[in-house]
Amino acid sequence: MLSPHEFATLLLVKDAPNQIDMEREELDALLERQLVQLERLASGLQQWRLTEIGNSALRAIKRCS
Repeated sequence: MLSPHEFATLLLVKDAPNQIDMEREELDALLERQLVQLERLASGLQQWRLTEIGNSALRAIKRCS
């Protein structure tokens, strides 16, 4: 079960990955659950993105709400 902060962070990764503070502690929990991963961009910067499991989790949550 995701906490409200983890759920909000998951939505941020999906909708605004370039606006996320890379130090958010919720990202560690999402990474451990394999819901997000850190992607290296061509520019050399890193950005969080949803994994397929993360996308599936969001779809399931939206269906239930």
